[in-house]
Amino acid sequence: MLEIDGSYGEGGGQLLRLAVALSAITGIGVCIAHIRARRDKPGLAPQHLAGVQAVGQLCNAKIAGLNLRSQEIAFEPAALRGGEYRFDVGTAGSITLVLQALLPVMLTAPTPCKVHITGGTDIRRAPAADYLCEVLIRLIGRLGARVTMRVLRRGYYPRGGGELEVTVRPATLASAVFDACGHSQAIRGVAHVANLPEHIALRMKQSALDRLGVYATQAIIGTQVLGHEAAFGPGGAIVCWAESEHTVLGAARVAERGVPAEVLGEAVGEELAADLAAGAALDVHAADQMLVYLALAGGGLFSTRSVSLHARTAMWLIEQFLPVAFDISELAGLAYITVIPCEKRS
Repeated sequence: MLEIDGSYGEGGGQLLRLAVALSAITGIGVCIAHIRARRDKPGLAPQHLAGVQAVGQLCNAKIAGLNLRSQEIAFEPAALRGGEYRFDVGTAGSITLVLQALLPVMLTAPTPCKVHITGGTDIRRAPAADYLCEVLIRLIGRLGARVTMRVLRRGYYPRGGGELEVTVRPATLASAVFDACGHSQAIRGVAHVANLPEHIALRMKQSALDRLGVYATQAIIGTQVLGHEAAFGPGGAIVCWAESEHTVLGAARVAERGVPAEVLGEAVGEELAADLAAGAALDVHAADQMLVYLALAGGGLFSTRSVSLHARTAMWLIEQFLPVAFDISELAGLAYITVIPCEKRS
C-alpha cells in the first residue's frame, strides 16, 4: 500500500479526502498516518469519517481504523461503481467538503452516480453551496464534466439539517487552458439569509458592491430570504462570480455569529475585484480544487494570484497517484500552474 504522511504540508482534512479519492480512482491502496496531527483536535472528526465512508461505498473499499479521532487508516478500494447513494454527515458537518472527495470519484465511475447528502450546506471554512454550484461545477464543466446539483434545503452551524443532491454522468475529461482574457460577462451573485431579517442580506450585497469598485457597474447581486421550509435554522452567505469566455472567478463568505454583514460583503467584493484587476484565471480557492480534475484530464494551465499551502499539498499528493507533474512559474504578480503529463516531461 502507498503510505501517506497525513501531517505533510497543510496537513488537514483536504489531504485525507483527496488521498482516499485518488485511491478509489486509481485502485491503489493507501495507508494514511498522522491524520490532522497538528490540529487542536487531531484525527478524524465526524465529517472526515463521513467523507471516507462515502468514498468507500462508491468503490466497495475495505477500511481499517475508521473511528472517531483515529489518526491512521488503511483504505483498500475495489472496483468503482455508479448508482444512487444517501449519506448523512451528521449535525453541521460540511456537505461540500464531503463532495470535495466524492466528485472526482463520481466522475470516474463507469455509470451515472447520484448522491443525496444531509448536513451543513453553508459552513465556515468550507465552500458555500452556491460557490460549489456557480464556480467549481462550472469550471469542471469546461473540462467536459456533466454535473448537476440541487440545493434541497439549507443547513448551518451548529444544527445542520441541510440537503444537497448531486448527479454525475460519466465523461472523459479533456485538458484545458484557463485564460482570464476573453469576452467578460456580467458579474453575478447572491446574498441569502435564512430565518433572519432581510436587511442582513441587503447589507452584505451593498458592501460587496461598494468594494467591487469599478466592476460594480457590471454586477447584479440578488438577495434571498429563506424560511423554515427552505432552510433549517438561521444562517446565510454571500457568493459572487464573474464568468468570462474562458473561465469563472468566484468569492464567498458564510455568515458567522458576531461578524457584521458588512465585513462579509466587503471581503467578497475585495477578493473578486483583486482577482479581476490582477487578470487571474482562477481564484485561490478554485486553484487548489481544480488540480485533481486537470490531472485526471491529463494536463492544463491556469494562473492565480497566489499558490496556497493547500494547493502545494495537493500537488505533492496527486503526483504520487497519477502520471502528471506540476510546474509553478511567476510573472507580473501572478502564479502560473502547468499540469504536465509525465511522458511529456523533459
